[in-house]
Amino acid sequence: MTLAKQDFEVLAEFRYQMRRFERFSELAAQAEGLTPQQYLVLLQIRGRQGREWASVGEIAERLQIKPHAAVALVSRCEALELVQRRPGDTDRRQAQVHLLDTGLRLLERLASVHRAELRSLQGIFEVPRIEAPDA
Repeated sequence: MTLAKQDFEVLAEFRYQMRRFERFSELAAQAEGLTPQQYLVLLQIRGRQGREWASVGEIAERLQIKPHAAVALVSRCEALELVQRRPGDTDRRQAQVHLLDTGLRLLERLASVHRAELRSLQGIFEVPRIEAPDA
């Protein structure tokens, strides 16, 4: 299947807007004294469906990083008193990473500005239907 010029234009615009949002997010996190990945750790803990904590392995998966990198990242968040590791309820070998009040307040401020930025991009990420070229 050959892609049409319009297909490349749509892909290029999508990647541009995605990168613009990512850059906005990086700068917003840095303005609050966090690295972009530290913000993402807080977001993934709070955004975990069905519970108020995440495992280090889940954080690694959601951030698409190696487990040992997630451990180091969680440790840095702990040092900033944003999160706390606790032993698991059923398996004490599995650490649960919980948001502390400081982390939650910081996350709420950042999430608020992210939500406003996402609203400004409303409709940009909708991919128009492109007809296949005649064979």
